[in-house]
Amino acid sequence: MKVSAIALAAALALAAAPAASAADMAEAEIVGTDGAVIGKATFEQTRGGVLVSVEAAGLPPGGHGIHLHAVGACTPDFKAAKGHINPGKVKHGLRHPEGPDNGDLPNLYVAADGSARAEFFTTRVSVAGADMPALLDGDGSAVIIHENPDDHITQPIGGAGGRIGCGVIAKM
Repeated sequence: MKVSAIALAAALALAAAPAASAADMAEAEIVGTDGAVIGKATFEQTRGGVLVSVEAAGLPPGGHGIHLHAVGACTPDFKAAKGHINPGKVKHGLRHPEGPDNGDLPNLYVAADGSARAEFFTTRVSVAGADMPALLDGDGSAVIIHENPDDHITQPIGGAGGRIGCGVIAKM
């Protein structure tokens, strides 16, 4: 009986927990340099920050820098996404004493078969606006996957190299 009461209380608490609304969610279809879809990223506003989920395939194995860029554009090439979200003009890098900028994330690691699946959490952006820069602001934002790992300190992009994946972040 006591176990049933606890289970019922837990179920009611979960049911009462607020689910993210569409206004609190965004997504990006990630394309490779040839224009083919290689993955997807979702962005969920939570009480303390943004939960970023990434799934991709067809990438070179190993570590890859992944960043949030200031402009929601991937054409005519991935440079259309401009630099990182960085309104404070701070230094790049999770390890940099004068950083990190708002677009910095940990590296994405790709398995030997070219697949990647990861979750990141950031407090340095918001989905639609709050106290932090919004992914869905006037000119949008993009998620970029780089060819090499980010060392989290070298300027301007941690030695992450060229852009091999790009996704325009859009409202769900």
